[in-house]
Amino acid sequence: MEHPALLIIDMQNDFVREGARLSVAQARAVIPKIQDVLGYFREKNLPVFHILRIHRRDGADVEITRRVLFFQHPFAVEGTPGAQEIEKLAPLPGEYVIEKTRMSAFIGTELDLMLRSLGITELVVTGVQTPNCIRTTVFDAIAYNYPVILVDDATGAQSDEIHRANVRDMANIGVQIMTAQAFITLQQ
Repeated sequence: MEHPALLIIDMQNDFVREGARLSVAQARAVIPKIQDVLGYFREKNLPVFHILRIHRRDGADVEITRRVLFFQHPFAVEGTPGAQEIEKLAPLPGEYVIEKTRMSAFIGTELDLMLRSLGITELVVTGVQTPNCIRTTVFDAIAYNYPVILVDDATGAQSDEIHRANVRDMANIGVQIMTAQAFITLQQ
């Protein structure tokens, strides 16, 4: 890797906390693996991007397919505990926080500009949820010509079947798939 950056996607209380209405089934299981990769990036002083879905209180910025859900049970609302990243992965000073309102971390955000400004040449992707925010971000990263490493055991979905199918699709477009341990070992 020449100039990698780590993306931690949607590891927020509303998607991770047990009992949260939109809790992703595999979210809590991937936390230790994300911590391993995050630890490596912090140790090497490499850029870390915390990608957070944040919505206005009135839901005006929620995508059309999720509006009914949002109005029934608001999620990731700005300024609420549910929108905050879980404590175990909270940003440190010098790490970047990118707020998004869509599944892809690239749509309507400054992510691409920040990556290019920092000279980033490769993305390492972790977080939830595999078929939605992970997959759309990865596909957009490829469209923007960023090579991507998907950390398989540091990403999760509602079931292993859903996760595996989406990982297979990403591998088929040229995304490198690795475990957290394999990624860290390869860097040493």
